[in-house]
Amino acid sequence: MNIAVRDPAHKPLLVAFAGALIIAASMGIGRFAYTPLLPGLIETLGWSVARAGDVASANFFGYLLGAMAAALLVHRPERHSGLLFGLIFSAMTTLACALTGSFVLWLILRFVSGFASAFAMILGTAVVVEVFKRQQRPQLISTHFAGLSVGIIASVLIIEIAKSLNYPVFAQWGVLGLVSVLMFAIAWVILAGLKSDVDTHATRSVRSFSPFSNMPLFRLIIAYGLMGFGYVVTATFIVAIARGIQTSAYLEPTTWIIVGLVGGPSLYVWQYFSNRFTVFLALRFAYAIQATGVVLAGVANTSAGVLLGGALLGGTFMAITSMGFIAARELAQGYGDKAIAWMTVSFGIGQLLGPAVAGRMADATGSFAAPSVLASALLLCGLFLIKSK
Repeated sequence: MNIAVRDPAHKPLLVAFAGALIIAASMGIGRFAYTPLLPGLIETLGWSVARAGDVASANFFGYLLGAMAAALLVHRPERHSGLLFGLIFSAMTTLACALTGSFVLWLILRFVSGFASAFAMILGTAVVVEVFKRQQRPQLISTHFAGLSVGIIASVLIIEIAKSLNYPVFAQWGVLGLVSVLMFAIAWVILAGLKSDVDTHATRSVRSFSPFSNMPLFRLIIAYGLMGFGYVVTATFIVAIARGIQTSAYLEPTTWIIVGLVGGPSLYVWQYFSNRFTVFLALRFAYAIQATGVVLAGVANTSAGVLLGGALLGGTFMAITSMGFIAARELAQGYGDKAIAWMTVSFGIGQLLGPAVAGRMADATGSFAAPSVLASALLLCGLFLIKSK
């Protein structure tokens, strides 16, 4: 599929907009719409918390394998085709969630969705970052990742509008799928015109890259995996936690929309902080704040605690994703894209384990307090691993 458009590489803001749409649809909707829709799915399908966690983990397992596969294409000319694959299958699997109540099919669909999301995120990021580097606009990475905030907010608004029209939870998935198709189509029209400057020499040399010989980078990769576990417990179950408090019908959507509203602006705040000091110091502070938010959301058992926990989560997890990539590039010494792929794999392992472990702990204990404390502790461990040298 080739669309003849003028090469937009000289318009980095337009490319950043396309990248933000990819993140919004593949991550904000394709991955994280599961969070606000989860209470309705549990009620409609009669899932236990453990079963809901298993479906989330299937998505993250797909993301892990997709990240590993996408890493092979990062420095190859075929990465545009891989990106298109990710866009199409991410949208199609979101749409398909509207069509079945089978637990087995849900596991399969969310697995494929996670695989496609990884392709869209990693290859989309590689494509747009190439433009940012060429145009000497590295700060636009924050605009690119702000798409996650846009996707989260959009998904909540769409879900609430659908609920007001008495759409069942499956129809809500269908509407979100259609919105994803529109977002991806606009992004592809823009990015299809880019001329790739993939360096075949770089492709050969990057194959010898190993993070194990670079201890600061290796520690960062491990810390990133711990963050994957630490944030995802709250990011998956915070709306279900809000429903358990039952103080207001508006607490559920408000909790998740606060995560999105705080997330976008926080990227620019953390970017200023990392430029003013160092990205490594900023990361350590962000890990500490996120650990506080995670334990607060799971333990406080009040609407104020859940809202503040959501705000602290939203104010850090997008920024840690962005700053983590920047720090990895700084430590990787010319192997930035490959280092990001390793970071994403580590992150994917943490995400894979988080929902399944947390779901079983919540079923066993009757609350999300224990898994939230565990997640917070792992984030604090990650904090002490992050060093610049």
